[in-house]
Formats: sequence, structure tokens, C-alpha cells
Amino acid sequence: MKKKILAALLSLSLIGGGSVEAARYFMQYDAKGVKTPYGDNVKAGSYVQTADAKLYYEVYGQGEPILVLHGGGVGSPYELGKILDELKKKHRLIVMSTRGHGRSEIGHTPLTYKQKADDAVAVLNATVDEPVKILGFSDGAYTAYEIAALYPQYVERICAIGAGTLKAGYFSADSLNVDELEKIDSEFIAYEKSIMPEPERLQESYSKLMRFWSEMNVGEETFGAIKCPVLLITGDEDDHAPVITVLEAHQLIENSRLCVVPKAWHTAFLDNFDVTWTAIKQFINAPFETLTPSKKVEYNSRQES
Repeated sequence: MKKKILAALLSLSLIGGGSVEAARYFMQYDAKGVKTPYGDNVKAGSYVQTADAKLYYEVYGQGEPILVLHGGGVGSPYELGKILDELKKKHRLIVMSTRGHGRSEIGHTPLTYKQKADDAVAVLNATVDEPVKILGFSDGAYTAYEIAALYPQYVERICAIGAGTLKAGYFSADSLNVDELEKIDSEFIAYEKSIMPEPERLQESYSKLMRFWSEMNVGEETFGAIKCPVLLITGDEDDHAPVITVLEAHQLIENSRLCVVPKAWHTAFLDNFDVTWTAIKQFINAPFETLTPSKKVEYNSRQES
């Protein structure tokens, strides 16, 4: 897994727009044409204080609210920029930088998904007074699951990209090292530190997150508690959340539907934007009463005529 992450970082290229002209981002080599510096657009930004961390978020557009939760590690809201550009045309977006990422503080307590869910709820309490749709990618999708399981009154539906069942040990606890990343892309690390409130803690943030992921088990207890409609999206070549794990999640979630994006990695929304966006748009805009569960068909089951 360590080699895969570093190999992906080697694919980085410069992006343009706003204050991110000199910055590079993990997984942003295909995010062409995104001009808004999501995650670093202070004109749209605000903060909310939790028990142990001040969290940063941005608000865009008008309409039904959507909470957006980016990926973890070297992820940022900008990675979802092409989707956000489309969504903000008809929706009000609450785009959050999760703790330890971008302008949000790291805090001093161990990471848990309940903590991440509580962080998101704090942002929602500061911005909306109705249940929201949630778009989550990778770590952000797992946070969305936890919000739906613990605080269902906040969630109307979830679009989850790259997040299936997860067993402890799948991710290595030591696979993000600042010194190694700096050798590969010094501009990326410099930019991260330039907007972090506590840049001296970047390695601590990476270490806490990878240790947390390496110990995570996400299965029936979480997925079985989710009652809102869920769209699961996965790339057919995803090695972070392999298709089989997303299919397992689909079988466990009561009201779910599944989209497998062809010739796409973990970042299906970058590798095959058209297919991914078509699925998201249809699900996000569908009348709630039409979001009935996909039929869960048993393996090789025969239907009675």
C-alpha cells in the first residue's frame, strides 16, 4: 500500500486557479479546468470550534444543502472540484476540511469515526437546519456512514465513493511519511504547511490517520444501522476499496444501489468523470420517494416463475 500511494504521488502535475497556482495535489493530475481553490478559498470560508479543534469549511451556491467530505491523508476538497463545480449550480454546498487537513486543526485526542461524525455535525449545526445530502469520498464516505448510523436525523441520503467493508490491517500504519513525500513533491508539502494552522504537526497528523485506518473494522454493525438511501460508487480497479468490499457494503445497507465505474481507480471521479457524474447527478436530484432499494439478489439465485 505504501508503494501504491507513493506511485500515485509521482503522477502529480501543476494545477491552476486562485491561490493554488503553485500547489500540487495528490490525485489532481486530471482535475483540469477547476478554477475555485476549494479548501483554500478564504472568501467562502468559516470556522466552527469543537471540543478540541477549530474546523474550517466553505459554503457555495443556493438550494438544497449537500455536505461534502473529501478523502483523507493527502486528500483535500479540491480533489472533488469538478463535481463541486457542477453541484453548486443548483445546490448549497457545505465543503468541509476534516481535522488535520488544510485549514482545520488536528486536535489532541485519538481519531475515531464517531469523532469525525461529531465534527461534521458541528459544521451542520452551524450551517443548516434540515437533513442534508452527503457526498463523501474514501475517508469522507466512511464518515458519512457513521453520521447516518449515529445521527440519522441529519442525513437525507448519501453518495459514497470508494468505501466498502474494511478489516483491520488492510492499510499499513506507516505508509505516509513527510520526508518521503517531500522528496517526491516538495511543493505539495510546502503548500500543505503554508495553510495548516499547525504545520509542525503534519507528520503527527499523517501518523495518527494511518494508525487509525490500520486498526479500523467497518462492517455489518455500521452498514446495518444505515436506513437512508445510499449510492455506492467504486472504480473497477480500486485497490483502496476493492469492488468486492463495496459489493459487501451494498448487500448490508438496507436501501442502497451500486455503480461500478469501468477502467477507474480509487478516484473514479477523475478517471471516468462522465460515468461517475451521471450516477451522482441522477441520485442527488432524484425525488426522495423514488429512492427505493435495489433488489439484493443472492449468488446464483433462481427466481420462481
